[in-house]
Amino acid sequence: MITETGQVVAESGGKVWVMTIRQSACQSCSARHGCGQKALATMSQGKANQILVDNTLGARVGDQVTLAIAESALLGASVLVYALPLLLLVLGAVAGRWLSADGDLPALAGATVGLAGGFGLVRRIMRGQADSWEPRMTAIRDSSVTTNTDLLS
Repeated sequence: MITETGQVVAESGGKVWVMTIRQSACQSCSARHGCGQKALATMSQGKANQILVDNTLGARVGDQVTLAIAESALLGASVLVYALPLLLLVLGAVAGRWLSADGDLPALAGATVGLAGGFGLVRRIMRGQADSWEPRMTAIRDSSVTTNTDLLS
């Protein structure tokens, strides 16, 4: 499991918004002066690094929580988002070139159709399996009590 610690910044029904970057970590990092992560967080006051997750443990605003996602889910989503559209772009270009020998315009059209089709296919697949790729709250970190879902199971 890949884990990240964040702070609950807002509640929304049965879900919470968790900000996953801490400025204290950025201050101690040796790459802080050239890091895009710190620049993005500074420009957006941390809002770009917030994620909406199910509040399965009853976290409140201000709580430090641990979020987790399976390595296989992250790898699968990455391959799906990057490789599938690229593969369909190449196949579309080859098909366009094969269907017409009139220059590069058919290959360009085929590549465009393949890329658009790849993005559409990714969107359809992601909608159907979104729950398997969402991070989940595994622990509430508190100075006095730590609740871990692994212990509850």
